[in-house]
Amino acid sequence: MVAHGGAVEFRLGKVSVLPLKGDITEVEAEVIVNAANPYLEHGGGVAAAIVRRGGHVIQEESRKWVRRHGPVPVGGVAVTSAGRLRARYVVHAVGPRCGAEPVEKIREAVENALLKADELGAESVALPAISTGAFGCPYEDAAVQTAEAIRAVSGRLKCVRRIMVVLYTDEAYSAFVRAFGKILAH
Repeated sequence: MVAHGGAVEFRLGKVSVLPLKGDITEVEAEVIVNAANPYLEHGGGVAAAIVRRGGHVIQEESRKWVRRHGPVPVGGVAVTSAGRLRARYVVHAVGPRCGAEPVEKIREAVENALLKADELGAESVALPAISTGAFGCPYEDAAVQTAEAIRAVSGRLKCVRRIMVVLYTDEAYSAFVRAFGKILAH
């Protein structure tokens, strides 16, 4: 773990992991990950913010993806363009509805999102706190699953060198920094 300029950074080989407090739609990254539902209807939370900032083209491409491939399974991902966002792609990752589906599916969704970003040739990725909004997962659980996913795939990433985990609230930021300190700093 390295602290510089008030920011905390964790290093896993060639990959740097930065928990950041802010709005994911304002981050510059080649891939922005969206916390999506299986039907890619972006009506609330991070998903709605991404469409508001990036443009309705993201929703249109999402509907087209679902018509072609069917709903995205929990833990799975889909890709669209990023519209007006400062990114090349949006990777839509479907996390679990806590209480109805296993929280470990967050790990699967994060792993698949990072591997898809790598497959797309991205060097930088911005992730939200998947499943913590309308899907109701506690920040602590989501943070542990996210950290374990990053640790599990970091050695397999060929292109991705910077993973930013962008957290909207102080509570989320604190939970993720604590979990990352326990899991990524060793």
